[in-house]
Amino acid sequence: MTMRMLQAAVLWLVAGAAFAQANSIPSQPHLLVKGQASRTVMPDRFTVELLLQATDPSPDKARQVVQADAVNVLALLAKHEALSDSVSASSLSIEPEKAYENGKSVFKGTRVTRRIRGTFAALDRLQAMLASLDTSPQLQVTSLRPTYSQGGRLRAELKREAAQQSRRTADGLASAYGTRITGLYTISDVAPEFAYGVRAGAWDTRDSDDAPAPPAPLSYQSSNGDNVTVTGSAVAPESLQAGTITYSENVYAIFLIAP
Repeated sequence: MTMRMLQAAVLWLVAGAAFAQANSIPSQPHLLVKGQASRTVMPDRFTVELLLQATDPSPDKARQVVQADAVNVLALLAKHEALSDSVSASSLSIEPEKAYENGKSVFKGTRVTRRIRGTFAALDRLQAMLASLDTSPQLQVTSLRPTYSQGGRLRAELKREAAQQSRRTADGLASAYGTRITGLYTISDVAPEFAYGVRAGAWDTRDSDDAPAPPAPLSYQSSNGDNVTVTGSAVAPESLQAGTITYSENVYAIFLIAP
């Protein structure tokens, strides 16, 4: 056995032992508790992703169309102050375009695609950028995603709050039954499964990191509730709204108890 194989085997054994520990039941009297903390915030980052594509028998002509659209999109992102470190453009992707006609595969040309992404620190800047953008079969808005820039820090805070809540819950239960906590057996942020009468793993662990994306490209809802679908025209800025984002963290702990 090589050294790399030996290291992999050791890691697998350690991981397996940790998983077994997390899902095992101690033989001593114990309490299984869940702590949960959540917070709702307003998004402060708004990311747009665009797909640029063109098909032509001439690969170079298709490339030129995509390149011209890319220059225009990047200029709009800069004009409306997209965060400079967030703007990214993928490499060109080239592949044959085919279609089935009368049961046969027919070559249509070479398809060239590229994706561009940018993030704005304010919704009105994204709205202004989209208002000046003309979409078409060659240039499409594929996603709009609101996020919260301090999500990582907030998750850490919520995890601590959830852990503190689990301890308070355990203290309350132990006191109610005339017992005391003697130690912590295991703690995890993943819902465990035990051989109890109910499956602890079925506890509700839904958690929303980001607001849901629009159900389909270029389809949004206006402020009066009407559905607005854009096909080959500028995206109306008033058709975009910023909802809230709810972060939720769960902690599952087993405390050992004694009379």
